[in-house]
Amino acid sequence: MDVKQDIRIEGGDWGQMHVSKGDHIRITALEGPQVADLWAFDDRDSAIFLSAEHTRSTLEKLMPAVGDALYSNRRHPMLTVVEDTSPGTHDFLMSACDPRRYEILGHQGYHKSCAENLCKAMDAAGAIAHELPSPFNTFQNVEVRADASITIIPPKVEAGQYIEMRVESDLLIIVSACPMDIAMTNGPDGKTRPIRLECLS
Repeated sequence: MDVKQDIRIEGGDWGQMHVSKGDHIRITALEGPQVADLWAFDDRDSAIFLSAEHTRSTLEKLMPAVGDALYSNRRHPMLTVVEDTSPGTHDFLMSACDPRRYEILGHQGYHKSCAENLCKAMDAAGAIAHELPSPFNTFQNVEVRADASITIIPPKVEAGQYIEMRVESDLLIIVSACPMDIAMTNGPDGKTRPIRLECLS
């Protein structure tokens, strides 16, 4: 396939692109463990968006794998996982980090967040954020314990590994290279790393 769009997203920053039905998007961890929060919105109506809860209930599983679709809040497929060279560990449980999350973790002052990145990307695209849906946290490693508690542990993804998805309808895609440097979201070293977002056709 040919590369139609290619964006390098530095750690903590965001990128967005409009993609068409039949395209593929590929998200690559360029330099090592880094979570990429992914949102997808219908390109004509941003009230229709990729929904974590609708995907979980439709698939009847916590995490999509190769061959699985990711569904909208209207239960229509938006993306389908076609290839995954990472260990396949992703998350559809956790919300995006936001300013209050960093306050709770003890951070003082301003801190970048995925929620803010989403709002900036929506503004840049001229789209209306009717609400802030939970993202598909690619490469995030969340452990569900026997007592039903959950905890974030370091990602398993390594440099150069990627997940690729087929686009099932015209979409606005937004990706945030998560700026979390307090919890184990991006690993124990507290560093954020770049993400590559490509559109292939």
